[in-house]
Amino acid sequence: MDLASLQAQTRLILRQKITMMINRYVVHVGDPGGGEGGIVAFAEQKRMAFREQVTIYTDESRNEPLAGFKARKVIDLASGYDVTDGAGEPIGLFRKDFSRSLLRSTWHLQQPGLPTMTGQERNIAVAVLRRFTDSLSWLPYHFDFSIGASIAFSVDRQWGLRDRYAIDIHDPRLDRRLVIAMAVALDALQAR
Repeated sequence: MDLASLQAQTRLILRQKITMMINRYVVHVGDPGGGEGGIVAFAEQKRMAFREQVTIYTDESRNEPLAGFKARKVIDLASGYDVTDGAGEPIGLFRKDFSRSLLRSTWHLQQPGLPTMTGQERNIAVAVLRRFTDSLSWLPYHFDFSIGASIAFSVDRQWGLRDRYAIDIHDPRLDRRLVIAMAVALDALQAR
């Protein structure tokens, strides 16, 4: 799928593929009924890497990079992550708000030309429950990323044995590559 077609999408579905040493993510076009269309992105994250870095490709062949993100610092709970396009040019950044995340996970996302978006778990009861027991890590969670009072996009972890996320994009100005990077990071980095 070319970049213009990707940019026109308002719903994406992210699935995690479980493997031993690498987290793999496949992103499909989504429809409002929950169905999945063609693949628009494929990402890999090495577990226990010294410095977090994820490359997002256009498909599972891993021939053409679409985007990626990399931690600015090796070990820092509030470190930022730079997001680049397939050619390595910056398209945005995100960071976890560590102090606000103690109770309710909170992220800040920046795209040039737009105000900073704040993403937070929608349901505070689920957020609090997830803090106090690892046995509830399967609970679905929902993040809304807002610009002021308007929701720019949301990421909803759905019920099921495997991690599956519905990504609904409400603001047409958002770079879909940045949204995909943030959605992958929510799964890959959320517990840190």
